[in-house]
Amino acid sequence: MGQANREASSQTSRSTLRLYVETSALAAALLEGDRSIIQTLARSDDYITSALTFVETRRAIIRAGVDRRLNAIEQQTTLRELEEFERRCTVISITPVILERAGKPFPVETVRTLDAIHLATIEVMAGAPAPTTVLSRDVRVCENAKALGFVIA
Repeated sequence: MGQANREASSQTSRSTLRLYVETSALAAALLEGDRSIIQTLARSDDYITSALTFVETRRAIIRAGVDRRLNAIEQQTTLRELEEFERRCTVISITPVILERAGKPFPVETVRTLDAIHLATIEVMAGAPAPTTVLSRDVRVCENAKALGFVIA
């Protein structure tokens, strides 16, 4: 099984996987070293996310420092990694169209406000030239993205 997975992944071009990277996934990669998410990120070089993702992830890194899960050096290193990742992303601003969509019902309720902004951003990006796969650890985001017709990484 491992050999088949390696062969399948080696046949897939990195650029063919367009990923919407939601905050929970990015924070897990940066703060927990989540191997599954890191491997999924490594399969792509086409990342899309909301500007919200970087605010939320910075806040998570600050909390990790305050909670002493990261020391000062680790916190600075993690912030630099976040900035490096941000430079490689297409960052979608939170526009009035996204806010309007976020205020409407989603297929699987209840949805928290910040999750609604992510889901609305994903929907707005649905018109992009390449299909988008959603990378998230948040169950509500995944359930809704799937119900909206997106592939979950």
